[in-house]
Amino acid sequence: MPTISVQSPTKPVRADAVVVGVFSGPGGLQLAPGAEAVDGSLGGRLREALVAAGASGRPDEITKIPTLGLSDVPLVVATGLGERTEHGETFRRAVGAALRAVSSKARVHIALDAPVGPVVEGALLGSYAFTEYKSAPAATALRTITVPGGSRAELTRARVIAEAVNFTRDLVNTPPNDLYPATFAERVAARGAKAGLEVEVLDERALKRGRFGGILGVGQGSTRPPRLVRLSYRPARARRHLALVGKGITFDSGGLNLKTVNLTWMKSDMGGAAAAASAICAAAALKLPVRITATLPMAENMPSGSSYRPSDVLTMHSGRTVEVADTDAEGRLILADGISRALQDGPDALVELSTLTGAQLVALGPRLIGVMGEESMRDTVVAAAGECGEDAWPMPLPEHLRAGLDSAVADLQNVPGERWGGMLVAGRFLQEFVPADLPWAHLDIAGPAYNNGGPRDYTPKGGTGAGVRTLIATAERLAAG
Repeated sequence: MPTISVQSPTKPVRADAVVVGVFSGPGGLQLAPGAEAVDGSLGGRLREALVAAGASGRPDEITKIPTLGLSDVPLVVATGLGERTEHGETFRRAVGAALRAVSSKARVHIALDAPVGPVVEGALLGSYAFTEYKSAPAATALRTITVPGGSRAELTRARVIAEAVNFTRDLVNTPPNDLYPATFAERVAARGAKAGLEVEVLDERALKRGRFGGILGVGQGSTRPPRLVRLSYRPARARRHLALVGKGITFDSGGLNLKTVNLTWMKSDMGGAAAAASAICAAAALKLPVRITATLPMAENMPSGSSYRPSDVLTMHSGRTVEVADTDAEGRLILADGISRALQDGPDALVELSTLTGAQLVALGPRLIGVMGEESMRDTVVAAAGECGEDAWPMPLPEHLRAGLDSAVADLQNVPGERWGGMLVAGRFLQEFVPADLPWAHLDIAGPAYNNGGPRDYTPKGGTGAGVRTLIATAERLAAG
């Protein structure tokens, strides 16, 4: 990750490229505040040059103008901001798009008068690249990014958040032959220990002793046994206790109900656990005055002679029994065990996130997080997402969906006979394992966690780190309240 520093506006800019913002609107293209010095070095003709190059100022538009020796900086990169706005996410996305376009430059200066937090986050998220498995990775020379202002605290916070998102991206992008329950647990445990957290890892023997029937049932078809990782952050004078639970299916074949499509991105099915682990480490780095525990069930859902079967009955960690109607509805089974274990710590609130259902994509598309749960906590999470720039939408958990989860032979079945409202049904299943008086929220990030299309704004192709910023913002809200 490149270094970030403040460049005094009284000193000449020394960089290989300078980023400016441009607005669109009825009056045509307009330079955003912060571009004055760059415009001056070009004789006040920057806007004219950009218009001639076809710039319109629309979001995600990048226009490059060589200065031809007229400025000390050889390249001006104009990033579109759309219509005038003060929303931090607009600047975050615009700066991210610009940094994606100048990854071959060693030194980049951002000449944009905007909130420094979103600017730095956008720069560090936009400059992300996952090249670990490239034998000859494309040249990424970027080493230094300078911004025109900001305190050390603002820069530190933005860097911590960006590092958390990028660590989640790394985990999601790692192929499943290298990231399976044992190695996933090792990487998360090492990250937690480095952050000063208490770390506990349960292997398959400990899971059997603890009677984690959901995790064991899902994982029994794989040669790679499951794990449960527990991370604990206990600051002095903590005001609240937040439990995080994240789904950690390192590869989801569907089990005996084998998937027939989208298998190439089923490595992303551990995005919830990765996000929860990254968020708690970030909270520790930011020294948030809220106690947080993260419970991360991990398994690989594979078909084999030892796989769990449709019509099997699993006894969950809570003691409740679940009939398996579909082995491809495995996430809710390991999450039910994770939630039950998290509740033993007596949290004041619980947030669980998971790449849980394809129905989320049908209902909300690939970018919008579906948020369900107890109304006050659900709305708190949605508001936190809006503050930090993630797209989330509140969804209901209708009581009438509960009848479809009845089983003739067990307390519950993991899917109903009818598949309508699948995102809500999955949330309603999880609700069965949460006390009625506990504020809780379930985030379905199935689509947002993995970008199958081309890169955009600060979002790369592949793992996106969805949910990390929302969890951090939620923890900050609880700490403030």
